[in-house]
Amino acid sequence: LSALENKLTEAELKAMLSGESDGNNAILAINSGAGGTESQDWASMLLRMYLRWGERNSYQTEVLDMQYGEEAGIKSATVLFTGDYTYGYLKAEIGVHRLVRISPFDSNKRRHTSFASVFVYPEVAEDVEIEIRDDDLKIDVYRASGPGGQGVNTTDSAVRITHHPTGIVVQCQNERSQHKNKASAMKVLRARLYEFEKEKKDEEKKAKEKEKKKIEWGSQIRSYVLHPYRMAKDLRTGVEMGNVDAVLDGDLGRFIEAYLLKVNVTA
Repeated sequence: LSALENKLTEAELKAMLSGESDGNNAILAINSGAGGTESQDWASMLLRMYLRWGERNSYQTEVLDMQYGEEAGIKSATVLFTGDYTYGYLKAEIGVHRLVRISPFDSNKRRHTSFASVFVYPEVAEDVEIEIRDDDLKIDVYRASGPGGQGVNTTDSAVRITHHPTGIVVQCQNERSQHKNKASAMKVLRARLYEFEKEKKDEEKKAKEKEKKKIEWGSQIRSYVLHPYRMAKDLRTGVEMGNVDAVLDGDLGRFIEAYLLKVNVTA
């Protein structure tokens, strides 16, 4: 019966994923908030959580870019998730994620609150026309850096692309080949420009604007409390899970389902 129930739930979920880009692959970007090492460590915990979610659901994952923190954790990361409906599911994760815990970096063992933001873009198929003029791009190459700022390799293989008309900047330093990094950066740029144009159209007709909040550090979607009690709570749906360790290990199904149900009901 449980297998049948799972199939039903999956069928129901897919029926909800009828948005234009829901069936696409997803590009997920994590950025640490203010607070240095604390929030950078939290960003790396979120990265692990999403990679584990991908693994649990048999999706392919590829880290396209990672900017390491000075002491620990990461300043930012960009990951490509490949598989059916990855964008449809992961769009439920867009927003600010808040962690409350006793800090492992504080010798006085005080409680700290850390923030990191998550944004998700649909990967854009090659046959979708997106005009990118060479004149509008500034391409910089530089040496990739690893944890603690140390050089990962001795060649200028990392690539940063700036799109002047929109001010969008993307970077990729995960491959040793400059050519591969440039291709990955262009893939992310296409996704960002597609989303940018879509947002512009949405704003023009003021559609979907209630749900589409800009990410600000105030727009928290979920809190993960490790001290003084243990609880992960989604602030949009009210769904709570006491087993935070399972959540941080990629068990996000209940949160994603509840969000998709809520959005469908209010749509």
